[in-house]
Amino acid sequence: MENRIDIKSLNLEELTQLFEDMGEKGFRAKQVYQWLHVKQEDSFDEMTNLSKALREKLKERCFITSLVQEQVQISKQDGTRKYLFCLEDGNVIESVLMRYKHGNSVCISSQVGCRMGCRFCASTLDGLVRNLRPSEMLDQIYKIGKDIGERISNVVVMGTGEPLDNYDNLVKFIQLLTNEDGLNISQRNLTVSTCGIVPRILQLAECRFSITLALSLHASSQKKRLELMPVANKYDIREVVDACKTYFEKTGRRVTFEYSLVGNVNDTKEDAEELCHLIQGMNCHVNLIPVNPIKERDYVQSNAQRIEAFKEMLEKNRITVTVRREMGRDIDGACGQLRRRYMNSHEK
Repeated sequence: MENRIDIKSLNLEELTQLFEDMGEKGFRAKQVYQWLHVKQEDSFDEMTNLSKALREKLKERCFITSLVQEQVQISKQDGTRKYLFCLEDGNVIESVLMRYKHGNSVCISSQVGCRMGCRFCASTLDGLVRNLRPSEMLDQIYKIGKDIGERISNVVVMGTGEPLDNYDNLVKFIQLLTNEDGLNISQRNLTVSTCGIVPRILQLAECRFSITLALSLHASSQKKRLELMPVANKYDIREVVDACKTYFEKTGRRVTFEYSLVGNVNDTKEDAEELCHLIQGMNCHVNLIPVNPIKERDYVQSNAQRIEAFKEMLEKNRITVTVRREMGRDIDGACGQLRRRYMNSHEK
């Protein structure tokens, strides 16, 4: 495959250029684009409005990325579905479907593994294997939509991997996902989560997308953030928050701060006060997340009283805050858990 083109990762302009290079009419590009991104076809043979000769030519020059569903776990509590997909090189990634009143939301992975090393996350325990191509990010959404036979209306890039560590592929993915000739998901219905790679946040701001940026903050001081997130060695907490302010100024989109509450680590009254001071006056939203315990680390979830007290402190300071509803807790709901269990079982 290394010499063939990943056709599902091409935007319409690139696809049109490919057809012209092949001596074909440019309008064929739009037909193929719709086969790939609207009908979500995985085989050139099914593209019935193309001649057989053109289909053969495409097979020689290109390949269509198609993930294989290896496992699906369905929560008995809330219908959340956790998918394990196999890539063509044998690697596995996971994605999650969450059903809400406002529609179906899919959480996708952006990398195989992760190198960010956040202390409470299972995704990062085995390091980074490789980046996902735009097609591999898209196909998680396409395959889940096909599996349930319903439209996906919201996408969050919050699964395994650091999206801004795979920046170019991420930007291409956003353009493909929100293109009116493809799945045409509104940019406003797309959230990208980052642990805080400052130069990339500023670069993304310049794209002027209407997406929501979610920053994994998880601490209210530089000292505590260093304990939880190695990325803090490179970028100070104030530098990251300033980058989020710039993101809002450039895009007009308020930033979401993700804050995983870890029992007796970052959930005290002092932590809440520090957080209020850090983000006071910002147009932002804080999402408090009762942390999912993972057996490789000894972190525990904050108790209900601590969570409520933390939330009340933020509200008192006029900061918009919600506590994330736990979904899929009975099916390895946290990022990286299902993939890790699968990998461990296949090593034995």
